[in-house]
Amino acid sequence: MKKLMIMGAGIYQVPLIKAAKEMGIYTIAVSIPGNYPGFAYADEVLHINTVDAQAVLEAARERGIDGICTAGTDVAVMTIGRVNDELGLSGISYEAAKIACDKVLMKQCYEEHGVRTARYRKVYFNENVNDKIEGLQYPLIIKIVDSSGSRGITRVDRPEDIQAAITNAQAFTRKDYFIVEEFIIGREFGAQAFVMDGKVQFILPHGDYIFMGSTGVPAGHFAPYDLSGEAEEDCRRTCEKAILAMGLDNCAVNCDFIMRDGKTYVLEIGGRSGATCLAELVSIYYGYDYYRKIIEVALGEKPTFPTDKAVPNASKLLMSDRDGEIIALANRNPKSDRNICEVCFDYTVGDQVKKFHVGPNRIGHVVTQGRTLAEATAALDRALKNIEIEVV
Repeated sequence: MKKLMIMGAGIYQVPLIKAAKEMGIYTIAVSIPGNYPGFAYADEVLHINTVDAQAVLEAARERGIDGICTAGTDVAVMTIGRVNDELGLSGISYEAAKIACDKVLMKQCYEEHGVRTARYRKVYFNENVNDKIEGLQYPLIIKIVDSSGSRGITRVDRPEDIQAAITNAQAFTRKDYFIVEEFIIGREFGAQAFVMDGKVQFILPHGDYIFMGSTGVPAGHFAPYDLSGEAEEDCRRTCEKAILAMGLDNCAVNCDFIMRDGKTYVLEIGGRSGATCLAELVSIYYGYDYYRKIIEVALGEKPTFPTDKAVPNASKLLMSDRDGEIIALANRNPKSDRNICEVCFDYTVGDQVKKFHVGPNRIGHVVTQGRTLAEATAALDRALKNIEIEVV
């Protein structure tokens, strides 16, 4: 029986663990102790911090694993790269993982290879930020460099707001520096992709439903995304150029873009599948289990990635507008509605939840499909109306 080490045991890793189990693979979930749902599905649980590369490597050697992977998070990607290199496994390399997990290295890589991206500055927390960002034009984005998602990221429209944004960034990073980049005014969107043996297998642009907090937070997604033929071709060229420049290989790819005047600018690219139902978006759109493809490549297999199907679909996170306790939670959607693919609750009545600010504050999700995108989004609206969530 093949052994697969899955980094993390949270809600985004559960489908990966379940898929591996269905494939007859021995699953090893690696995570710090906690109330993580993936522990209940794995064959073995290792309470190791996923950023402790040496401890994970030693455990992987002891167990003679055949592959290692994750989904929906960047936290463990560098550890995965280290284990792949040391054990000769299929998957992202350590060098590529370093670039994918540090926005400064990523930006430098894009500059060196002519990938279109926003102008930026690397700034240490003990430096005079105004001196370092001279020449950049407001509005700006303050970002931490060692995390994906929306933690530690703030849009700054005026100089007097920059210090509060820096304080926010410092609260979420392990680094002693951050990045300041110009905010490009345009259409923000994303793409999922996969690269195997140095060749990009597919690029699937998708739209994002954005929750507006201190900055925009993805709260759902939909595909297909409406791009003109010329804009779509520019997106694909830019995406492939960035993936190959970063040295990403044998891994899923999660892309954040912004389009201005028909040109795609790269915000950031991660060496793993996206969160907030993006792996489900790929699965429904192309008609195969994307989690299985991720697992197969991690195990050194060479699956195909057919793109002859194109099933429109949409998803949104379920969330609370306040901190508190769930006192009511119900899904009143009829099982006969075939366009509602999945309604998932991460919590139950009596659990404490957080007001939604970032993706991990989710309470659950809804995924729908249709013959057209309009039909899929109509199903999504219908499904959401039939879900009851009360938090006090």
